[in-house]
Amino acid sequence: QVQLVESGGGLVEPGGSLRLSCQAYGIMFKIYTMGWYRQAPGKQRELVALSPRGGSTTYADSVKGRFTISRDNAKGTLSLQMNTLLPEDTAVYYCYGEPIRGSSLWGQGTQVTVSS
Repeated sequence: QVQLVESGGGLVEPGGSLRLSCQAYGIMFKIYTMGWYRQAPGKQRELVALSPRGGSTTYADSVKGRFTISRDNAKGTLSLQMNTLLPEDTAVYYCYGEPIRGSSLWGQGTQVTVSS
């Protein structure tokens, strides 16, 4: 079955860290451009970080220097290391996959809450 499954969300205090993971099933992972998006209550979904299949990673300005995206093509996994978390990072985080051709994929989302 083709799917993306996220894990690693939770509650963390401001300044803390979390690591999100996304496991891909049923796809040729290495040909996918992968990314993380997030959606806060009342706001539009926004791109957090992107890992193109053959290019350099990119980040939203709001997370540069704090978040790091990485992928393991052999294992079919995508990760997002989030450091120095801020309350405004609170959102549901989604794993995203885009093939060369065909439909994009979304995970079910994982909640990240930054609060004291």
